[in-house]
Amino acid sequence: MVADTSVLVSALLWRGLPHRLLVAAEAGRLTLYSSPPLIEELAGVLRRPKFAARLQARRATPEDVMAGYLRLARVVLPQPSAPVIADDPDDDAVLACAVAAQAPYIISGDHHLLNLKRYRFVHLVSPRTFLTEVLRPLH
Repeated sequence: MVADTSVLVSALLWRGLPHRLLVAAEAGRLTLYSSPPLIEELAGVLRRPKFAARLQARRATPEDVMAGYLRLARVVLPQPSAPVIADDPDDDAVLACAVAAQAPYIISGDHHLLNLKRYRFVHLVSPRTFLTEVLRPLH
């Protein structure tokens, strides 16, 4: 599966529902994929001042958080593709990553992605939907 940046930030910095995706990846219950453009975006977002206090509370730097994430994620190299989401072209990188990884799911809270519901063979779902309807039945 591929998680968009907002889901990853939530998963990496807090212990809510999206964090359970990381726990599942650590336990080998799912494979988490990323790509250089998504890694670059995540690193930039984690360096934003609005996350400084949260990082400090966790006694972590953006680099620490990224290192932990990169130990979990398999990196793929997507091919350039035609634009899909005109309102938010950055979301196209998420789609390209999923296609390159042949990932069956994109986990997102972004309405631009979720409104697609499906892109090629990839299902686009919220963290809650993935955890309750996809991952839990695999027990």
